[in-house]
Amino acid sequence: MLAARGPCVVPDNTRMPEDFLPLSGAAPPGGLTAPAWPRLVLGSTSVYRRDLLQRLGLPFETCSPRVDETPLPGEAPSALALRLAQAKALDVATQLRARGMGDVLVIGSDQVADLNGAALGKPGHLEGALAQLQAMRGREVAFHTAVSIMRPLTRYEATRLVSVRVRFRQLSDDEILAYLHAEQPFDCAGSAKAETLGIVLLDAIESSDPTALIGLPLIATSAMMREAGADPLAWRAAGQA
Repeated sequence: MLAARGPCVVPDNTRMPEDFLPLSGAAPPGGLTAPAWPRLVLGSTSVYRRDLLQRLGLPFETCSPRVDETPLPGEAPSALALRLAQAKALDVATQLRARGMGDVLVIGSDQVADLNGAALGKPGHLEGALAQLQAMRGREVAFHTAVSIMRPLTRYEATRLVSVRVRFRQLSDDEILAYLHAEQPFDCAGSAKAETLGIVLLDAIESSDPTALIGLPLIATSAMMREAGADPLAWRAAGQA
């Protein structure tokens, strides 16, 4: 997991905190009218999530969340992904509020690989990636990707989890090393990039959203954007992209 880059802000539940008032100083919901299109901010420095969000063709910015990604004692992999996605979105929304920004829609996301209940994060180096792929060969692994969206001006907040089940081939050490030297996926949970050469390591993928495995479930993301009043299709049709 990545080292902490600053104070960790984690919501106690899935509701917007009562003191998280609109950045503009407007009255809270109940007569609140938000601008048509918020400022879209991806709370991540991941190039994979950035590339995925670009598929929607909308203008957005990125902001680095200050979140300690260390698992809590006994925390399940899916719970870890959900907690970190919420923490990232809330931390970035808090940063933007401190900078006086107005209507923003923040997207936070996290992915954790789950091997029989054990969380597998980013290996960071060759030795860690080799150990992960050796442990996963011939087995089924669940990749839990959580996405959290917050629009403080309207107090919208929602978090969803999309899980993808991946079955790895019975790989030899030579195959694993050949892949790792070719692709060097040391910044990926589970040490494999299924969207590129990593696909040759697999027997099967079961998913309701193929983008979830890459790092940002766009089906869930676009659904929450619609709920938040920022329908991607309407946004583009209005000529805002």
